[in-house]
Amino acid sequence: MREKVEAALATVRPTLQNDGGDVELVDITEDGVVKVRLQGACHGCPMSQMTLKSGIERVILKAVPEVKAVEAV
Repeated sequence: MREKVEAALATVRPTLQNDGGDVELVDITEDGVVKVRLQGACHGCPMSQMTLKSGIERVILKAVPEVKAVEAV
């Protein structure tokens, strides 16, 4: 599952990097929660929660249906 999540993150990473940010996969829990760390301009950005839910989580859930949620750490 980790490889699928990394592949999904690779599809959103260029968009984040264009805005000076990035995302790092931290962990995947046994119950299917993906934990990511927003980096660069994304860390602390007022729109980061929307980026996480509307962008990153949406892409991961579509690519890896066994994932239940995505959380920032």
